Amino acid sequence: MSNADLQARKVKAIARGQGNAYPVYVERAKNAEIWDVEGKRYIDFGTGIAVCNTGHSHPKVVEAVKAQLDNFSHTCVMVNPYESAVELAEKLTNIAPGDSDKKAIFVTTGAEAVENCVKIARAYTGRRGVIAFNGGFHGRTNLTMALTGKISPYKHQFGPFAGDIYHAPFPIAMHDISVKDSLKAIENLFKVDIAPCDVAAIIVEPVQGEGGFYAAPAEFLQALRQLCDQHGIVLIMDEIQTGFGRTGKMFSCMHAEVEPDLITMAKGIAGGFPLAAVVGKSEIMDAPLPGGLGGTYGGSPVGCVAALAVLDVMAEENLVQRAVQIGATFNEQLTALQQQYPQLIGEVRNQGAMIAMELIVDGDPHQPNSALTQAIIAQAAEHGLVLLACGFYGNVIRFLPALTISDEVMLEGLQKFTQLFTQLAEA
Repeated sequence: MSNADLQARKVKAIARGQGNAYPVYVERAKNAEIWDVEGKRYIDFGTGIAVCNTGHSHPKVVEAVKAQLDNFSHTCVMVNPYESAVELAEKLTNIAPGDSDKKAIFVTTGAEAVENCVKIARAYTGRRGVIAFNGGFHGRTNLTMALTGKISPYKHQFGPFAGDIYHAPFPIAMHDISVKDSLKAIENLFKVDIAPCDVAAIIVEPVQGEGGFYAAPAEFLQALRQLCDQHGIVLIMDEIQTGFGRTGKMFSCMHAEVEPDLITMAKGIAGGFPLAAVVGKSEIMDAPLPGGLGGTYGGSPVGCVAALAVLDVMAEENLVQRAVQIGATFNEQLTALQQQYPQLIGEVRNQGAMIAMELIVDGDPHQPNSALTQAIIAQAAEHGLVLLACGFYGNVIRFLPALTISDEVMLEGLQKFTQLFTQLAEA
């Protein structure tokens, strides 16, 4: 069976809204490499959108999942729970930022984690409003689409959305939006749209994911913490893409030494198995009544043992520090490319192994080069690469390599990317 045959079948059987970036069908994957059904090898710089931080099919994760399947696959944690869920909750509350007493809940997807944060914040405060940020991405359900600060493709055609959601600009120095500008906009919301005493929560990604891999300055996150404390607002950190060592800390907000009230966890949590969680301060987490939170598959026993294995691997292989090393290597190589093409590459930035290259036209940061970005993504597979784009204008190449990637494979992939970029830049 060829990739083309499978793509033709896919187009007939799966709705176009669930598109695929590449007509490349995976047969097997190991660590940072993928092989398709035609036997072609690819270096994976996307890891299923920051999911396989411990690489594809890590032996410890595979072993844990196989052992669990021999015992049972599902009983529902809300009916007959199991030790792995309790142990995982204990470990997640222990590694979460800050010293406050914490509790956890389990769900299945990142969007569910975000929705449950809003539910918990509203139950705790008795308030209705939520403030999010331009360019932020929080999911594809109705409420999380409302929180997401980007229309296309996530919100187009899908309204009306949940009410009492407000947006403020996210600080991005490259685009002349300062921390002061963002904070002033929030204060303006308090004057014009919603009183702070009616705001249940502020939700923020410490590094915007789909928005373009812009890291929130530490002073901004610290100011949000102070603002929330001042007005009794719940501070939610959406760490779905930034968590589990990706940024060189277990969670990105640790760089700013900020403790959120609630934190979302998903993607890298379980090495590719569907699992998500909310962890937060016990007093806040306990606000909803019994039965108010949950889901049939939330805290799947298979996902829980996979997540426990992921945490073991991260500790044993020192993957948090490895993320720092990977980020430094990418930054060095991509910065060298930027020096060759300053009119096309506006900025190279990274927080750990969350790495981005923003493409522009004629050296102008206000002219996004979406065409070149899409050409790179379109031709990546021909060069044996899996790459992802992001950004408000689709002009950012994002790199999310497995934290277990070898130096040899990483450098090979960077060489392939340099060749691809050079070919298109000089075309």
